[in-house]
Amino acid sequence: MPIKHPNLQPEPMNGAIPAWHGKIAAGDLQPICQGVRDGGGRLLALWGSDWRVTQHGFVLHTLLVNEAGLVCLNLPLAEDHPVYPDISHIFPQANRMQRAAYDLLGIYAHEGGDHRKWLRHGAWHSGSFPLRKDFDAAQSRSDELDAYPFVHVEGTGVHEIPVGPVHAGIIEPGHFRFSVVGEKMLRLEQRLGYTHKGIEKRFESMTLQQGAKLAGRVSGDSSVAYAWAYAMAAEGIAGITPPARALWLRALFLERERVANHLGDLGYLGSDVALSFGFAQFWILKEQMLRNNAALFGHRYLMDRIIPGGVTADLSAEGRRMIEEECAMLEREVRLLRGIYDDHAGVQDRFIGAGRIEPKLAAQLGLCGLAGRASAQAWDARVQFPCAPYDRLDVQMATYRNGDVAARVIVRFDELLESLRLQREILVNLTGGDELAMPLEKLPGNGFGVGMVEGWRGEVMVAVHSNAQGNLARVHPHDPSWQNWPVLEHAVLDNIVPDFPLINKSFNLSYSGQDL
Repeated sequence: MPIKHPNLQPEPMNGAIPAWHGKIAAGDLQPICQGVRDGGGRLLALWGSDWRVTQHGFVLHTLLVNEAGLVCLNLPLAEDHPVYPDISHIFPQANRMQRAAYDLLGIYAHEGGDHRKWLRHGAWHSGSFPLRKDFDAAQSRSDELDAYPFVHVEGTGVHEIPVGPVHAGIIEPGHFRFSVVGEKMLRLEQRLGYTHKGIEKRFESMTLQQGAKLAGRVSGDSSVAYAWAYAMAAEGIAGITPPARALWLRALFLERERVANHLGDLGYLGSDVALSFGFAQFWILKEQMLRNNAALFGHRYLMDRIIPGGVTADLSAEGRRMIEEECAMLEREVRLLRGIYDDHAGVQDRFIGAGRIEPKLAAQLGLCGLAGRASAQAWDARVQFPCAPYDRLDVQMATYRNGDVAARVIVRFDELLESLRLQREILVNLTGGDELAMPLEKLPGNGFGVGMVEGWRGEVMVAVHSNAQGNLARVHPHDPSWQNWPVLEHAVLDNIVPDFPLINKSFNLSYSGQDL
């Protein structure tokens, strides 16, 4: 049993990773969550659904993960009073998820201490909830400005520095409010949600195949991870397994996505400490890789290469040779550049000790992905829950303990080199068979599936609910940035303001992935 509780009888779910789901009562939510937390488990996601048409109410979904697998707790909520117990005191990362669930559906953590709006701010009238089935966008639109109550820090010499939401770079908007004394940061408060796109609502009117295209665009730098997680959830509902060659190609795409992002971020990290040479060299390597993606698979960021049931692109013998040569070149150049970073006194002076998250705090706040592994959180879905073909690849997890920028750089280098090794192993196994996909146009009725993939940033999860007709009734994508953005507020404490860009880039979290 993944979770032992007298009032929970979880049912196994079909799919590529071990998962269960079960209905619970309101009084069981906190004890179950506390038990999972005490056992070393974590909160992976929290979202809600409007089932008033079919089940006379709302449902809160709480997805937990422990060493046994994933467990989704489904808590029915009354239509006239959809409240549930707050779990943010157990899992601090739940706070923003609960706030978003209220903004979108009006379901309410009645004991929670933070009820400020989180998404799209003043774009729809108070009391209008866009994920409710009866939401009328035309009648609910509002252009009123809201007075967001930032937390103010008072004291002698304390000043506030507002940054954003529009930034100097070509990035998405986010507001950062610093409370400082001199250059020392006493507090950082983030406000995101400036570009709420209505992605979850859009899924409801799409076919399964259209939904696959949208899933791959939730956060463009993680297109492969989202597309695979969406396909995994759909395939679990349908009870099908894609062809073996398709699974090997999916893993190849995912590792290429990981390498490309690590190359780019290592370049940015060099730029943030005035080593423009490092920025230029790493981005030359990333650009070459993206061009190879376009030449081999038809898209620089591999969008639409993964679909429910399989993949849409194959790799020729000539393409295999190109990737082998690319891996050899990248390994040679990355090792050389790593030596330069390691030996550069100015770089190391800026990296070491900056933005430190100690392992104990990382565990408390639910830090995940590469940032978590740099703070001794040994979680990697490719290792704990190795779906095919990772069950044959023996992934070597990269972990470190110092939890600072230097540690996150070390983990990036280690993961990049491991991904190059994995690509070579995948190429060796990519033999025989020419079937790339099994037809999957529609889902069985009243299904529920979950897919989770270890993206380059961390665990990407997509939950899919189908209605009685087999159409998409609810799709919830979840980015690891939900867990990690709040931790960044702790990472900057007692650092100086000029180190914020460096610390921020060492996490490199997604604005788009948590603003659906």
